[in-house]
Amino acid sequence: MVFEIFYSQLQELISVLLYDFAIKESKCQHVCGVPYTALPIATLLSVKAKKSMLMRRKEAKSYGTKKVIEGHYCVGDSCLIIEDVITSGSSVMETVNDLRKEGLKADEAIIILDREQGGKQNLENNNVSVKSLFTMSDLIGILVESKKVTEQMGIDVKNYLNNVQAPKSVSLNERILLPYEKRAELTSNPIAKKLFNIMAVKKTNLCISVDLTSSIKILDLIEQIGDHICLVKTHIDIIEDFCDNFITSLTNMAKKFNFLILEDRKFADIGNTIALQYEKGLYKINEWADCVTCHSLPGEGILKAFSSSNEGTNKGIFLLAEMSSEGNLITPEYTQATVKMAEKYSKLITGLVCQKKETFNNPEWIQLTPGVQLESSKDSLGQVYNTPEKVILENGADCVVVGRGIVFAKNPAAEAIVYKDTLWRCYMKRISGKIE
Repeated sequence: MVFEIFYSQLQELISVLLYDFAIKESKCQHVCGVPYTALPIATLLSVKAKKSMLMRRKEAKSYGTKKVIEGHYCVGDSCLIIEDVITSGSSVMETVNDLRKEGLKADEAIIILDREQGGKQNLENNNVSVKSLFTMSDLIGILVESKKVTEQMGIDVKNYLNNVQAPKSVSLNERILLPYEKRAELTSNPIAKKLFNIMAVKKTNLCISVDLTSSIKILDLIEQIGDHICLVKTHIDIIEDFCDNFITSLTNMAKKFNFLILEDRKFADIGNTIALQYEKGLYKINEWADCVTCHSLPGEGILKAFSSSNEGTNKGIFLLAEMSSEGNLITPEYTQATVKMAEKYSKLITGLVCQKKETFNNPEWIQLTPGVQLESSKDSLGQVYNTPEKVILENGADCVVVGRGIVFAKNPAAEAIVYKDTLWRCYMKRISGKIE
């Protein structure tokens, strides 16, 4: 509907109709027009409703703030999306995704014309309610009644719309059905994007936990299995012969085999102490680890500390929402509070360490799940192991941590292949939607 921008009277009429129809009673703080044809109408509505206007750029500027969303807003503010026409709803969803990445609530869209080809349903599948000033059926009815088109033309148009529907989109809440490549496009965390892409390219969602105390043995193990993993999880403080050469060798291997490094430090202290533990001391974790794990127990200060430490760098955090050890003290309330904390600092979050797919819905985050072996079991210290089928198909894991099952195998390389292939088959079955 580009034509409306060329006629000032038509613009004014449409803006008045939209204002009375849907915006007058809206409690949103901002409006945002889908670029580019909806921008003039959104501007008029912003002035008429006395609401702040946000502008979404299709491409971020290469200078200045480099922001995709321009305007004055706070995390948690609500924004009403304005669009002229929807067919599949994809343009609206692009705007919704960018707004949500900035921490804004974007769950309402006002449309001038709904072509009734599936766009409304696609948007509602992604928690965006849609109100349209007209539907194509309304418009055709008006045209037929006013003798502007014949009744047969009206019937032909309606039949065409019914027969030519836009592809159905997968709900973003159904993150377990989205492939890694699609989720890489959605995420705002650079490490999550890298890890999604590595998993997709290497066809592996296997994370190896190298719980060994010898740096030589760790490097030897990675040399054997590097082609089959996407992530190496370290406990740097258990290595008895730690030295800078180990870090150099490890990071070189990460480049050679295309995997990322997760230091499983499980930070849990006040912000100032966290910053020192992360940047200083013997290990200088921030210099070589792509991402780290931390508890939410200390509160937001822990994420503020990481945010300051990582300013201008590409790093990430896996926040612990659940644990796999028997009898752990994490409650459902604690888990929910952890997810809310992650939402507030979404750009910093690579994912959550958790055990259940219901823990979170955000497709931008990676569910990292430990405690996996080919057969269910439990060790003498209360660690509960689940099978690949259970953790991926039932529990929603995206990246699966395996330790002793590979590390202490007679042939680690062969065992890594078995785990890799099994986990990947489960993932492919999951995104196909053919889970029995």
